[in-house]
Amino acid sequence: MSEQVYRIMHILSLLLLTGYAFAAFANPSSERRRASAMITGVLSLLVLVGGFGLKAKLPELREGWPGWLIVKLVCWLGVTALAGMVFRRPAMAKTFQYATIGMIALAVWLVFARPF
Repeated sequence: MSEQVYRIMHILSLLLLTGYAFAAFANPSSERRRASAMITGVLSLLVLVGGFGLKAKLPELREGWPGWLIVKLVCWLGVTALAGMVFRRPAMAKTFQYATIGMIALAVWLVFARPF
């Protein structure tokens, strides 16, 4: 697949993952748990596939693992985990929202700044 396909897959699935995570934060009822887990799991996988596809296609990322990319992976894991954890601890939904906003902001900044 081309670089553009991976880029669109990565960004679109990340936007949808974020939306579904915040929907889970807004209403962490037990009857929505299974559907939310399935949807966020598939979207998280698509984020990963798109990201690794970009890593394989972009010449500056083919060699090695820059530090900013590793931090982005940690942010991805965090957003994915928090989307599921809210069903176990619904009282912490506000905290999970703020943490998710922070991780997404950090990941976006890392893409553009590439500080390390």
